[in-house]
Amino acid sequence: MKHIYIIVLSLMMLTVTSCEEYTDVTPKGALVIETAAQFYEMVSLPNRGYPINNFQYLSDDQWMREANVVGRTPNIDIINFTFDEATDRVSLLTGSSFYNQAYNYINRWNTIITLVDNSKGDESTKQLAKAEAKINRAYDHFLLINTYAKAFDPQTAATDGGICIMDKYDLEAQPSKSTVAQVYDFIQKDIEEALPYLQEKPLDVYHPSLAFAYAFKAKVHLFKREIASAQAAAEKSLSYNNQIFDMVAYNTQGGPNVVAVPASNNVEVLSYQYMTGYNEMNFAQSYIISPELRTLFGTNDARFNLFFNSTSTTNLDQGSNTAYWATVYTKFFYSTVGMKTTEVYLMLAECYAREDKFADAVDVLNKIRAKRILSGTINLEVPTTRKETMTLVINERRKELLLGFNRFFDLKRLNNETDYAKTITRVFPIVNKTVPQKTYTLQPNSRLYIIPFPLSILSKNPKLTLNTNEKVPF
Repeated sequence: MKHIYIIVLSLMMLTVTSCEEYTDVTPKGALVIETAAQFYEMVSLPNRGYPINNFQYLSDDQWMREANVVGRTPNIDIINFTFDEATDRVSLLTGSSFYNQAYNYINRWNTIITLVDNSKGDESTKQLAKAEAKINRAYDHFLLINTYAKAFDPQTAATDGGICIMDKYDLEAQPSKSTVAQVYDFIQKDIEEALPYLQEKPLDVYHPSLAFAYAFKAKVHLFKREIASAQAAAEKSLSYNNQIFDMVAYNTQGGPNVVAVPASNNVEVLSYQYMTGYNEMNFAQSYIISPELRTLFGTNDARFNLFFNSTSTTNLDQGSNTAYWATVYTKFFYSTVGMKTTEVYLMLAECYAREDKFADAVDVLNKIRAKRILSGTINLEVPTTRKETMTLVINERRKELLLGFNRFFDLKRLNNETDYAKTITRVFPIVNKTVPQKTYTLQPNSRLYIIPFPLSILSKNPKLTLNTNEKVPF
């Protein structure tokens, strides 16, 4: 029988240096994992972090303070914020916590999938552990492919460069880069193989549930524009959990300063991952929203009024019409890189819009808005065109799916469609009058939307090549 040793303190969270390397098996001071129950316990991994700092300022929803841009030597944040395609990104991205952590998690899931069958214990526990690990492995590949490659385009996915697929625990693995289509095929295969064995109510919130699995399945189908399948999966997910946290009632109760809602108390959360960890929303200066998004919220939206600060003289440029997330993680958990029921509702609304079921789409949006809008117009009017209805859906996604990956991924996928592609313009600075104000433009087909692999990875794996026309310095 194969044994695996897990360092108790590190929980296998060692830094990986390449997608072809795996965490070392280290017996010293370690816990021997040899039963199916122990492998199943390995799936539960609180505090999974997916940092967004390599691309967060490419989103039209986020903003930077002027003092962090004006007169500063360009770093990756400034390059992204000013949509600078001329400056070398590759040399600046020497490493990536997101890349390392995502593949480190994949290594964990592969360990379970590869070794659990030879462990002691009943077959049902082995199947459950393997199924949960496969859903998690698919999710991590999904995040990676949508960061480091083009969005899925049915016309080009078979030839578009993707990422390394890591599908087994193998210390001698020498992976080559797969195409976008191959990675999506792998993701969907993992999902379909996992679904029959997952549970409606798993052991704890860190084990994937059926509601999450079907929500994720819907998301993958939606990103591929497989609309009927996306709708069916979204409806299946909502059959397991259709709860929406009532922010209108929460506002009446006094909000986060009166009633704390930690992660485990938010009924709409389907999966518990974080951008940086439990305390991710404590870093106010990192999560400033743009004047455009601030305006989109209006004055009566609980998602803004309960959680954001628009008056600080410390964290904001006065007069810029920006705001920052001002609610500490102990007072309210707002899912950013995980999934929640409202995202499932929004996917369902998008499916209806794309099928020209405009009234059905707006009905779904209004169901969410009834729990979000504090006064004034709650129910939206039904448009007469698909494009207008999709605009309502997209705007609601921006307000509901804050920060994290969602807006960046949405811009990428929607830019493949002429009706929904967006040229982002950013006028900056707004307040500072000592430097000329400029208008920066991000075209829908900009290479900036494809994040370069970190230099530390490229230098170790010659099979991994960039998915843009940028050059490596060796």
